Amino acid sequence: MSKAPHDNLVTFKLVVVGDGGVGKSALTIQFFQKMFVQDYDPTIEDSYIQHTDIDGQWCILDVLDTAGQEEFSAMREQYMRKGDGFLLVYSVTDKQSFENIRNFHTQILRVKDRNNYPMILVANKVDLVHQRKVSEDLGRDLASELRITYIETSAKDPPLNVDFAFHEVVRVIRSQPIDLKKQRNRRRSKQRKCSIL
Repeated sequence: MSKAPHDNLVTFKLVVVGDGGVGKSALTIQFFQKMFVQDYDPTIEDSYIQHTDIDGQWCILDVLDTAGQEEFSAMREQYMRKGDGFLLVYSVTDKQSFENIRNFHTQILRVKDRNNYPMILVANKVDLVHQRKVSEDLGRDLASELRITYIETSAKDPPLNVDFAFHEVVRVIRSQPIDLKKQRNRRRSKQRKCSIL
């Protein structure tokens, strides 16, 4: 029996990364508000929180929708440090956004100082069949090279695999033998250090 949402729930900080215009905000808003947002308004950083039951276990999802634009790349390391899991999003209509995925992947591992970390590869906008420039095979090849799960999504109504993508990141985090408490404590001790900007 799944527990009803209340305090002492594990919070998973998920971060949605990828180039500008690939549909990160559309995916996030579709997941949280169950609606499709057509207009593209470049995000600087938006955070959403929700209690969710994933595979019979309640948890809190704290999702950060990030800026893809290069001018905000200084903020990247900051949010990469905070994330427990990442959705690496590209648009199947934009070859460059696909090619840039490796940079995000490499940067996350560098910031986390790890050889692997909970991430999934999200091929978005698959509803735009005639504009597709990145094949499913290419996406799957990259995912297996990076050793992460590959999921095709569309935030358009009816949405495709949107909930599944967010839930899958949590499953990946849960399957990794990381002690979350240790991570949290490590985070706290890092936060105590004073940095002068």
